[in-house]
Amino acid sequence: RWLYGQLLSTTKETIMLNKSMLCLLVTMFVTSLNAQEMKNPLSIGPHLGYYQMSDSDEGNVMLGAALRLRLMDALKIEGSLDYRRENFRNKSITATSWPVMLTGLFYPTQNIYGAMGIGWYNTEIEFKNDLGLLGERSSQKFGWHFGAGIEFPLISSLSVASDFRYTFLDYDFGEVPGTNEISNDYFIITAGLLFHLN
Repeated sequence: RWLYGQLLSTTKETIMLNKSMLCLLVTMFVTSLNAQEMKNPLSIGPHLGYYQMSDSDEGNVMLGAALRLRLMDALKIEGSLDYRRENFRNKSITATSWPVMLTGLFYPTQNIYGAMGIGWYNTEIEFKNDLGLLGERSSQKFGWHFGAGIEFPLISSLSVASDFRYTFLDYDFGEVPGTNEISNDYFIITAGLLFHLN
């Protein structure tokens, strides 16, 4: 029964992810028809972040890359892929994840934006020390985030961006005693470069 529930939950989350990706692809296709008329319609680049989960042992550095597509002057859409690793309960639990995030960026001014979106967190969870007999398990979860940031041009083909985001997430540690009380929500501060592709 537990396995059936896990499979059903994973199937529903996979369907949600597929729908989200389909919406992104359709939006990118439609907007690409007139994107050439906009200034710097497409940008791509690496970013570096520092994040701290509510109940993790310490803060961590995150690496990733982002793709931004300008839909209109005050609206962009961002897809990003990151690599993260965090420890819980004095390093008895280690979670390694590769979140794929889709974020809407709203620009009330030219250089300042608000952000809101969803993320798909594919996570490998390893148990060690007193929990070592539990081995490893995988978890696939949706999370959502919001935040704000700034983006400034350095030269015509390059910009720098930095933002703060807060994410709501719920890892599945299984039947490990006490893990239901672990909070996985976190904040992250990122800074990165965006190369404009005209």
